Amino acid sequence: MNQKIYIRLKKKIRMKKKGMLYLKDVSFITGDSDLMKNIALLPIYQVEDKDKNVVVLDHYQLLKHILSVHKNITIEFLGPTQVIIEIIKDNKKMPVLNIIIIWILLFIGSAMAIMNFHYDVSMQPVHQQLFFLLTNKEVAQPLWIQVPYSIGLGVGMILFFNHIFRKRINEEPSPLEIEMFKYQQDLDDYYVIHENKINNPHD
Repeated sequence: MNQKIYIRLKKKIRMKKKGMLYLKDVSFITGDSDLMKNIALLPIYQVEDKDKNVVVLDHYQLLKHILSVHKNITIEFLGPTQVIIEIIKDNKKMPVLNIIIIWILLFIGSAMAIMNFHYDVSMQPVHQQLFFLLTNKEVAQPLWIQVPYSIGLGVGMILFFNHIFRKRINEEPSPLEIEMFKYQQDLDDYYVIHENKINNPHD
């Protein structure tokens, strides 16, 4: 009777340098305990410099490779059908001066965007009219409306993005994190199609 092994590929893994990948590195394995240990240590791919940043392995490739070594077993794959291997290069830290310049540009750009928005919607006349409706007085700078409004604008941005610097306010993801997650999913789908070794056998 054939022994049976169940394999669930990891969706994505990261490695910091080139080297040999084993089946246990890219998947979760269960089944016959003795056979499972041997299969887990089965070499499946040598990461080299030519692989650049991303490698995609298909479960069909892994199936062929496993059966070429262990012929009298039954293998069933569960979950994802590809595993994305992201190769992380050693990156130099960005100079502090560059960080300061980028921070200043972002600050100025954000301030201009907020000011242009308030100018377009005539926010100051609105505050003046609101002050007049509440007090029956006309003033050029209704500060007791403008100051709380400005504070509320900043607090609202913090609540919207759900972060105070690196600290998360609650476990709910921010809209920016949702968009980044969608972008990463689209990027992974692209890799699965264009970087898949089964689609590019000569790479």
